[in-house]
Amino acid sequence: MADNTDPKLKNQVIYSVYVRNHTSEGTFRALTGDLERIRSLGTDIIWLMPVHPIGTKDKKGNLGCPYAIRDYRDVNPFYGTLEDFSDLCDQIHKHGMKVMIDVVYNHTSPDSVLWNTHPEFFYKKPDGSPGNRIGEWSDVIDLDYGVPELWDYQIETLVQWAHLVDGFRCDVASFVPVEFWKRARAAVEKVRPGCIWLAETVHREFGNAVRANGMYSARDTEAFEAFDIEYDYDVRSAFEAYLTGKMPLAHWTDLLNFQEAVYPENYNKLRFLENHDTARITSFVKNEHDLMNFTAMLYFLKGTALLYAGQEWENDHTPSLFEKEPICRSTGKDLSTFLAALGHIKHEKLDADDAFFAEAQGNIAVMKRVSDTVKYGIFSLRSEEGKVHVDVPDGSYTNLIDGKEVLVRQGEIQTDGDPVIFTSSVKK
Repeated sequence: MADNTDPKLKNQVIYSVYVRNHTSEGTFRALTGDLERIRSLGTDIIWLMPVHPIGTKDKKGNLGCPYAIRDYRDVNPFYGTLEDFSDLCDQIHKHGMKVMIDVVYNHTSPDSVLWNTHPEFFYKKPDGSPGNRIGEWSDVIDLDYGVPELWDYQIETLVQWAHLVDGFRCDVASFVPVEFWKRARAAVEKVRPGCIWLAETVHREFGNAVRANGMYSARDTEAFEAFDIEYDYDVRSAFEAYLTGKMPLAHWTDLLNFQEAVYPENYNKLRFLENHDTARITSFVKNEHDLMNFTAMLYFLKGTALLYAGQEWENDHTPSLFEKEPICRSTGKDLSTFLAALGHIKHEKLDADDAFFAEAQGNIAVMKRVSDTVKYGIFSLRSEEGKVHVDVPDGSYTNLIDGKEVLVRQGEIQTDGDPVIFTSSVKK
C-alpha cells in the first residue's frame, strides 16, 4: 500500500454523481441542494464524475462523453462556473463530507487544449497522426508518458485542483505509469495532506490482453504502491458470471479469499454492485428481497463501499454517458433508510484491520470478519432458507440490521432468507 494510506477508508462510503444527470438542471448549484439527503445515506465522500469541458470533435451522442476531456484546468460551462464549483466543494465540506473528482489522464478529446498546445505529449500512429491504443474509444486520443514534460503539466494540474478537493478517482489508472502516480501523490500531499487516491484498475482479463499486445498496464499489486483504494475488477467477472447463472457463488467467494491472501496487509478494494460503466444491479436482481441481501453484503465486504446515484431508488436503467438522462426518483421504491442503517454498521461495527473469510453454502454467502470480535454476515442471494454453520458459541445474538434475535444452536443458524449481520465478543 501507499506509505500513508488511511486504513479508516475501508469503513467509509463513496457516493458517485454524474452532474449532468443527477438533477433536471444538471448543474453544480442544483447538486448543492441535494447534499443533505446524500449525507443522510451515510455518505463520507462524494465522487464527481468528470467536471471538465467536453470535446466536440468525434464526440459520441449529442452531448459527448465526460471522459473525452477538452481542458483539464477548467470546468464544464454547462455545469456552471469555477466559482460555482468552488462553492459546491465548500458546501460538501460543510455537510461533513469530502469531495473527489475524476482524473482522466490516459487520454483527452481530439480537440483538447493539450493537443493544440503540446502535440508532442501524445501517442502517434505510424502515419504521425494522434490515435488511441483501444480502438473502440473513438472519441479520444492517448497521451504518451514517455515525455517527461507531460508529467510536469499533469502534476501541476492535480496540485491546482487539490486546493479545492480532497481526492482523485483516476480513470483507467492501470494504463498510466505507477511511477507517475507516486510522484503526483507526493506533490499533492504538500498541498492536500491525506488526499485520497482511488484507482480504476482494469479487469484482469483486459489487463492481460493489452499487455500481450505490448501495451503498458500495471498489475493491481503494483498500483497499490501509489493508491489507497483500487477497483475490485480483478474479481468482477466472476461476480457477474454468478449474477447471470454461468458460475456458482463459490467461485466468487473463493476469489475474495484469494484477495485477502495476496494483497498487502492494508489493501482496500472498492466494493460496488454497480457503477457508471456497468449495468444496474436491478437489471440482474429482480427480487427486492434478494436485492436487500446483495446490498447488505456490499457493506459487509472488506473495503470502501460505493453507491452509484439512483441505486437508492432501485433504478434499473443505466444513464447514457453521452446524453442527458436524469436519474429517476419516482420509482415508488426507496432504500435510503436501509442504506443509512448499513452505513452505520460499516462505520461503527466493522474494523478496518479485520481478517476476512468468505464461503458459499449454495446461494447463501457466509462471510466472517475477525479482529478482537467476530462479525458474521449471512446473505441469502436467491431467497433461500436453510441452516448455515458459524464459529461462535451457541446462544442468542442480535441482527444489527433489523434488531431481531439470531439463535445459534449446535453451531448453526436457521436463516429465513433475510440478511443477517451480528457480532460475537467470544471467539469459539
